[in-house]
Amino acid sequence: MKKEEASSTPTMGLQRLLSIQRNQQRRRRKILARNESAASANKQKGCSIPDLPEDIWRHIHSLMPMRDAARTACLSHSFLCSWRCYPNLTFNKYVFRPKAFTYGGDISHRIDSILGNHSGIGVKTLKLELSGTAYHNLDNWLQVAVTPGIEELTLMVCRLEITYNFPCALLSDGVRNSIRYLELGFCIFRPATELGPFRRLTKLHLQYVRITGDELECLLSNSLALEQLALIHCDHIICLRIPCVLQRFSCLRVHGCVRLKLIESKVPNLSTLDLSGKAELLLGETLQMKNLSMRHPNVVCYARSELPSSMPNIDTLALSSYDEVVNTPMLPTKFLYLKHLTICLSSGTFSPSYDYFSLVSFLDASPSLETLNLDVTNDPMKHESILGHSSKSHLRQMAEDHHCHLKNVEITGFSSAKSLVELTCYILKNSVSLECLTLDTLYPYDFRCSDERFERCRTMRIVF
Repeated sequence: MKKEEASSTPTMGLQRLLSIQRNQQRRRRKILARNESAASANKQKGCSIPDLPEDIWRHIHSLMPMRDAARTACLSHSFLCSWRCYPNLTFNKYVFRPKAFTYGGDISHRIDSILGNHSGIGVKTLKLELSGTAYHNLDNWLQVAVTPGIEELTLMVCRLEITYNFPCALLSDGVRNSIRYLELGFCIFRPATELGPFRRLTKLHLQYVRITGDELECLLSNSLALEQLALIHCDHIICLRIPCVLQRFSCLRVHGCVRLKLIESKVPNLSTLDLSGKAELLLGETLQMKNLSMRHPNVVCYARSELPSSMPNIDTLALSSYDEVVNTPMLPTKFLYLKHLTICLSSGTFSPSYDYFSLVSFLDASPSLETLNLDVTNDPMKHESILGHSSKSHLRQMAEDHHCHLKNVEITGFSSAKSLVELTCYILKNSVSLECLTLDTLYPYDFRCSDERFERCRTMRIVF
């Protein structure tokens, strides 16, 4: 044993020596590599980057988010040049620190600094979302960034009092020839009648903007490529007229325009309408209408009575009523192509006599229906329950009418209201292709079993 130990000792010592030598060689190589990198950096006075054409590096830089692009410009002289021409400028709480943005801070100074060093050349997108931020230099910012070649402009100067007057002089011929998307919010917008055409404008969004119906109609007449229009709380519009020259126009969204009395459209290809309020509709051509969303009192009864004949090709229909006092009538007219139906009756002001079972009329009228979403999160205490004294009475039934395409049904706010249970039983009995039925018993702010903060589910509300 002693001889074996003695013979192994030189071998172990040799291995240890070789290991030490290898470690020393690795350390030398690492030190040499660091020295070479530092020398190269000192020669270039910036980051070491491959030798590529300037336009390629500028394109790569433009694909970075704005914060990353700014940080990269601080590290590389090559990127510093392209930063001065960075095309996608966004100023909002997501770009700056949220606290500094909320309380004002030096945001105005930062925007001054960025735009002061910007050439104004090559700006494609400008987003100024200035909630809680001073904007006394806003006109100067816009003059720097809104130049010919710009494609998207978003300006949201959120204030309780609308005082900022958007400078229409910025909309020069070059700007009007390039801009595709224009979104203005919380400002006064007075486009003059002599303002020339917007040749490439496809989307126009106005939110809390002071503009009259006549001014808007003139602007629309000069935007022959327009495809989408959204008006949110534009309270100075009484009549909205969409001229027939807008051959590409397909989508209209109008919400919260409280003084709006009339919507008149003569465009041939309107396919999507999202409307809240009770403005009168004069739609010349409705055969292309595929997607319709409406919100106003008694809209469910109105839709069942009027839409099958006026908009026969609807594919997707969403109805929201906060005061439905008339039951849905059974009528012979049909929604032959309706596939997706959403009905929201979520209000505590509903009459106790409202009959959910009358919604069978929509199922009877929609032979192609595939999905049904019903939101009935109103007060269930107002409706007769199957568990009360009336539980002895039989549930109403209708003649069997097999629905071959209905696959998914979801009822939110499900309760023991008798008419709602009758509707559910009808769906189960007649939907021969039904794959999924979801009965959600929770109100909008109830906790759910899937929420890890709560150990137990809330029980279903029972009406007595």
